[in-house]
Amino acid sequence: MPIWKKDDLEKLSKLVKEKQSWQVIATELKRSVEAVRMKARRLGLSVVVERGRGPTTTNDLPEELPSVEEALKVLARVLKVLDQPGLETSEVQRLQAMVSTIRTYESMLASYMRYREIEKRLVELEAKYVRLAGEKA
Repeated sequence: MPIWKKDDLEKLSKLVKEKQSWQVIATELKRSVEAVRMKARRLGLSVVVERGRGPTTTNDLPEELPSVEEALKVLARVLKVLDQPGLETSEVQRLQAMVSTIRTYESMLASYMRYREIEKRLVELEAKYVRLAGEKA
């Protein structure tokens, strides 16, 4: 397994910024695609490759999370479109993926909200503990 040199890392970063595919980057660096992916992941880099309609993925996160209401509105639109006759298989698959994503989002959002509530309670208890410890001293 070759050691990553500074030049390799700079070239990796440059190729990622140029939005080259994993295969192109691996060929340029004379490494396996998996080795390049792992190193890029460790460095916080992601490759976005244009495929037909647009980018496949990014690591950009929104400043605010969509609300459950917004997710439900998207789901309602998806269900309305799915109810139309004559959809192509690829469109049905895309819409099914959206439904699955919304389900996952709802579940993760609920877990996140519970986590935030527990975190808030913990901070309150810590403050109470410090206050009580100060009163005993």
